[in-house]
Amino acid sequence: MEDPVHKALVIGGGSFGTALALILARKGANVSVWVRQADQAELVNRTRENTKYLPGTKLPENLVFTNNLDASITEALELVIFAIPTQFLRPFLEEHRNTFPVKIPLLQSAKGIEIGTLKTPYDIMTDELPGKYGKYICVLAGPSFAKEMAAGLVTNVTVAAPDREVCERAQRMMSARAANFRCYASPDYMGCEIAGAVKNVLAIASGASHGLGLGLNARAALICRGLHEMTLLAKALGSNGAAMSGLAGVGDLLLTCSSEMSRNFTVGLRIAKGETLDQIMLNATSVAEGVTSARSVKELAESLGVEMPFVSQVYDVLYNSKSVIDALVYLQDRPLTAEN
Repeated sequence: MEDPVHKALVIGGGSFGTALALILARKGANVSVWVRQADQAELVNRTRENTKYLPGTKLPENLVFTNNLDASITEALELVIFAIPTQFLRPFLEEHRNTFPVKIPLLQSAKGIEIGTLKTPYDIMTDELPGKYGKYICVLAGPSFAKEMAAGLVTNVTVAAPDREVCERAQRMMSARAANFRCYASPDYMGCEIAGAVKNVLAIASGASHGLGLGLNARAALICRGLHEMTLLAKALGSNGAAMSGLAGVGDLLLTCSSEMSRNFTVGLRIAKGETLDQIMLNATSVAEGVTSARSVKELAESLGVEMPFVSQVYDVLYNSKSVIDALVYLQDRPLTAEN
């Protein structure tokens, strides 16, 4: 049974942060969405629409954008959601390390691996937040396009954390029947983190496959073998692999690899059609996380001795000017092995 939420804070006003705020607002919470730019906050509050990141969705009066973080944090705050890109998470936490209330869930929703440290968002949060917060850090993962969430379409996701009581509390708080948003609980937070990072890289490969007209057989094989790569990396980092067969693993992988609503899928599609990465990124209004994650996931896998052929080929296409056709030939010509 879901728990009520009276006051919540979302850090980050992109499409996904706005959609998560909408979930809580439709459940009856008063939600503040923090953004760094005062003009963005003013525009959204005046027009009742996040025209830059989630156009066409009217925002209710109990959802307010702000660039004043301190004013949004009161004793009444019950839940904080972090919805800023992985590469910006650590600087934000360094700036606001002691800002948040204690003993409430801190739910991170970023996808990726940090460049340089090769750490997941969960690990970044445990690095940067004092020990009093550590028990309350959770992960949100699963198949969840912001546009469909905002439209009130049925969405099922996973909330994961090592502490069962905290995890189930966050699960009940985020679940919202009024918004058709249902959460499952899992202890496999590392599996969820790795799935979230790797699936975006694989979605680039899937988009490229679609752009070449390789067909649905090829996509199914890519998803299956990509899931295998994802599982190997997660287990090397301590996951029991449970998340891989669930919403955060195969669920989000299927979604991201199968739709042009995915920014990462679209990057691969455009590259297969002849555009360069620089051309694609030139006028991008939102981050395709797989572009950055291709680099950091490849480096992480190599540091752990985990073989990830699909990830390595996406990296070579993005950063070493390898053609998609040559990447395909490499993958198909690899030595035959057992499926394990």
